[in-house]
Amino acid sequence: MHDLTPQRAAVLEFLRERIAAGAPPSLAEIAAAFGFASRNAAQKHVQALVAAGLVELQAGQKRGLRLPGQGERMAALPVLGRVAAGVPIGPDTGSDRVLWLDRSLFSLRPDYLLRVEGDSMIDDGILEGDLVGVHRSRDARDGQTVVARLDDAITIKRLEHRAGGVRLLPRNPAHAPIVIAADADFAIEGLYCGLVRQG
Repeated sequence: MHDLTPQRAAVLEFLRERIAAGAPPSLAEIAAAFGFASRNAAQKHVQALVAAGLVELQAGQKRGLRLPGQGERMAALPVLGRVAAGVPIGPDTGSDRVLWLDRSLFSLRPDYLLRVEGDSMIDDGILEGDLVGVHRSRDARDGQTVVARLDDAITIKRLEHRAGGVRLLPRNPAHAPIVIAADADFAIEGLYCGLVRQG
């Protein structure tokens, strides 16, 4: 049992809620949530909670807070940008957002997350706004759902190998397959391995 002041107990509860939601807060966000005059006050509370063993801090990470024991089953996944479920869109890799997610949510170990835009994969349950886990791989089997790069744009589709070449298949009859020309700048970036739907 830890003897915490009411304010420190409130900070701990705030941290637990945010970490459990996969979005550990920054010191600035903690300060703003509690009306602290500076990040230093937030840092003192965090350091005290770390010293008590109630939260853990990963050195060198901007949002490195986690719950004790979380490291074994949780993965810190960067949200790197957007992926089109429709017409391919350009990458947007400037995000510094990281989500802590349970590894068991995914069929393969994801390396990063991308936010879905469009509705071409709705028959596979991939909806606009979902965060899809991507396992980095240059290889994929026929029928697998992949994140592919086509002329500096990225999209998520089912891969189809045919005698005449490769097609990327949508899972919505309103969208046409994308036929990959022999001279196209095309590469598989990774395999789809699950998704997170944020309410």
